[in-house]
Amino acid sequence: MNASSVMVWFRQDLRLADNPALSAAAATGRPLVPVFIMEDEQENPWGGASRWWLHHSLAALGDDLARRGVRLVLRRGNPRQVLPALARECGAGAVFWNQRHDPSLAAMDQDVKAALKTEGGTVHEFLAGLLAHPEALATGQGKPYQVFTPYSKKFLQTQIIDPPLPAPDHLVEAEPRPSGLDLEALELLPQVSWDGGLRETWEPGESGARGQCALFGAREMGRYQEHRDLPACRGTSRLSPHLHWGEISPRQVWHQARGVPGSEAFLRQLVWREFAHHLLHHFPHTPAEPLRPQFAHFPWDGDLDLLEAWQKGQTGYPLVDAGMRELWHTGWMHNRVRMVTASFLVKHLLLPWQLGAEWFWDTLVDASLANNTFGWQWTAGCGADAAPYFRIFNPMTQGKKFDPRGDYIRRWVPELAGLPDKLVHEPWLGSRAVLEHLGVQLGTTYPHPIVDHAWARQRALDSYRRMQAG
Repeated sequence: MNASSVMVWFRQDLRLADNPALSAAAATGRPLVPVFIMEDEQENPWGGASRWWLHHSLAALGDDLARRGVRLVLRRGNPRQVLPALARECGAGAVFWNQRHDPSLAAMDQDVKAALKTEGGTVHEFLAGLLAHPEALATGQGKPYQVFTPYSKKFLQTQIIDPPLPAPDHLVEAEPRPSGLDLEALELLPQVSWDGGLRETWEPGESGARGQCALFGAREMGRYQEHRDLPACRGTSRLSPHLHWGEISPRQVWHQARGVPGSEAFLRQLVWREFAHHLLHHFPHTPAEPLRPQFAHFPWDGDLDLLEAWQKGQTGYPLVDAGMRELWHTGWMHNRVRMVTASFLVKHLLLPWQLGAEWFWDTLVDASLANNTFGWQWTAGCGADAAPYFRIFNPMTQGKKFDPRGDYIRRWVPELAGLPDKLVHEPWLGSRAVLEHLGVQLGTTYPHPIVDHAWARQRALDSYRRMQAG
């Protein structure tokens, strides 16, 4: 294989700054071919919201590369064939990429590496999407961690986070430039327009990621512990989709946060993200199966007809409905509300957690397989460091505690906006006359609760005891 140029295979590292693969390729001084391959045979194909984000992130990356003298080549197909063929076409003797850690994607990369080596090419891999490799930490017995606190303690004691790399100032484009597809040919955008809320909420791309990180650092990072559980305020970083698509690196975020007083709680969340990837790496079956084997026999017996009510935010529980509507409109949901809505599905409705994980995967712009799996198994009580099964979130008390004035509910459930604070979390407590005076008709303008909280809680506990009894 001719070694006249080098190739950078972009994946979930759609940025120029602190991109070790790009920096190493640029340092060779050879002409550069940056490529993105739409992998149609991916084991966990992206959902609709993720595909929307990817389209706009690729557009931003293409513009950023063009300003430095090279154009992004877009191809489609199986990388096992596409990448070696492209390397032959452009005379690339070396391919640079940053590691992926989802098990199926990591396996794909090993196959591609083998195919390139067969043709005499070399592959250079780098760690860029995590602060530490998922195998970097192990218990004293050499086993993977399954409890966060000791993992976090060891992480903070042992891991040295290098400073981020600057973006290359100038890149040399390979001539002739290989052909590529137009971005529209990847067919990432929805055919029927439902993405208005995503467009008004997000700015995908490296510039948007930097702006969001700077905004959070200036306003909220030092108050994260105080505000992180309040869905009505912008107390969280909203960096999850930017981190997921690699528009900003965890190393960049880590070093920006380290200099802010009171940022310890936020740094802990970056380690929580690392823990999720650690678990998925060591337990690759968990996206579909519970980590705790006994939960494979859990007696799910909820009514599947209620799934759609949950998905559409029509459960009759205001905090749950607010969260599900925020998700549909923006492709994102506040973390506290994610826990409440997930608990409602698996414990109030007694429906399998996999159904919720599938819905989140399709509707979240930050649909990370590691975080999505970890969060749902945690809520269902069947994963690592899971919440005890008897911890069943009460949507009313959660709302009163974390959205006491109902501002979050009023934003996303506007049909309840006129209710006083004492009714906005439990509209069924108001008399028919009072509700109608305030413009609310239960069963017409807003649904009655689809299940009774006390009854559903007891049913969930009884089902857990049946599982334990075998």
